[in-house]
Amino acid sequence: MNRRRIRALAFISLAMATTVGLTSCVQSHHAATSTPPHHHPSAHASASATPTASATPTSSPAPTAKAAPAPPAPVDPYPWHTNIVSTTFWVGEIFDPNASDGSQVISTYDGNWYANYGGCDGQIVDNACKTEARSPSNGYFPLHMTPRQNPFYLDLPFDDINDQAAYNSRGSVVPWATSPAYAPLVHNPNASLMKNRWVELTKDGHTCYGQIEDAGPGDYDDPGYVFGSNDARPENQRYGGAGLDVSPALNGCLGFAELNGDTDRLDWRFIEAGQVPAGPWTRLITTTPVEE
Repeated sequence: MNRRRIRALAFISLAMATTVGLTSCVQSHHAATSTPPHHHPSAHASASATPTASATPTSSPAPTAKAAPAPPAPVDPYPWHTNIVSTTFWVGEIFDPNASDGSQVISTYDGNWYANYGGCDGQIVDNACKTEARSPSNGYFPLHMTPRQNPFYLDLPFDDINDQAAYNSRGSVVPWATSPAYAPLVHNPNASLMKNRWVELTKDGHTCYGQIEDAGPGDYDDPGYVFGSNDARPENQRYGGAGLDVSPALNGCLGFAELNGDTDRLDWRFIEAGQVPAGPWTRLITTTPVEE
């Protein structure tokens, strides 16, 4: 037998052996994977088998979405000043004729306050201007005169006109100094950033509003207290450590225990004019500028 025939017979034998082997493997695999007759798979087996088109595949629960963090609370530009001693003052009062700040005939913002206001914000007794109790029956207005300006007025210890240190710093410490209405006035020595500004005051459930028309008491450059955000105490040590004076109208509106004392306490904060609600304090609003 030649070499070519031997190689051909060898190739045929190898092919037949390979075919038999493959057939055996296929039959063996079919026998192993076929379900025996009369066998019913258990529910567990069905669940673990490869799903058919009608089966619902098991999937992991969808992750729970995390809530977005709450935005930071806005910073209050006008925080509350709490438990502050308040005294009472009034246009026309002269409590110390020998002190440079002992008369309310003038104010730090109005050199002719007595006349511009309309006279004594009270009543004349023995040639002196005295205060008087005010009543809600007439909106806490004066009983013996007709005011030309808002009788709901107050002062705070920051004189941005006559105190040089306060004037120099007002552009950086007064919160509204950069607003369009006030920025052009910062370097004008004849204009105030404080006069006529509104303040909200509360005491024992009473809430009233007033305008700044003077500076004091006892201190005229206390920005840490007036504009601070940490509820600082007033630097003033006189008059019971008072941090502001209020008018007779505010005295009555807030329900002060004393007509002219230094033991009443209140809370206060600045407020924008557009936020002031209607009330007796808006019946007559002061708009006059600084008058030397």
